[in-house]
Amino acid sequence: MRVKKTEISDLFTIETCPISDKRGSLTRLFCEDVLSTVMDSRKVVHINKTVTKKVGAIRGLHFQYPPLAEMKFIQCIKGKVWDVVVDLRKNSPDFLSWHAEELTALDGRILVVPEGFAHGFQVLEPYSELLYFHTAPYNPLFQGGVRFDDGSLKISWPLEVTDISENDMSWESLGLNFEGISL
Repeated sequence: MRVKKTEISDLFTIETCPISDKRGSLTRLFCEDVLSTVMDSRKVVHINKTVTKKVGAIRGLHFQYPPLAEMKFIQCIKGKVWDVVVDLRKNSPDFLSWHAEELTALDGRILVVPEGFAHGFQVLEPYSELLYFHTAPYNPLFQGGVRFDDGSLKISWPLEVTDISENDMSWESLGLNFEGISL
């Protein structure tokens, strides 16, 4: 595993390094020692998997408010997605900046999304699957979201939106008075 910085502060990708032979391969998805500089004192508390059927479907943009703000480790394990994060951290030098990574099952990269970021993705191949490692438990009382088409963010989704949940459509745009999330 190799940790790489992105242009947004505290946002990383992890390159996995499969070991292959004639039988197939083994890939380490999580290593506390290697990730100690990213994790600090955090612990993974649950793991989720999503399956999204339609090309063009969007999930997100989701986050949790403190005290249950969470770091997420996200990896595509089947198919291909365009994964987007938005920095919502109050006083961040990258406040309201977004970053996108194409994640595929073939490349095995992992996106490390820190607390205070909204996360979402658009499916580029049918029946794409993502694996999520979370550092805080999910609680609907601390759930937050941002509209995928918020005009102030100007996210350039690669495809026309074919499917999105009612819940994700109900998120408000940030508006001019949004000051960010205090962590």
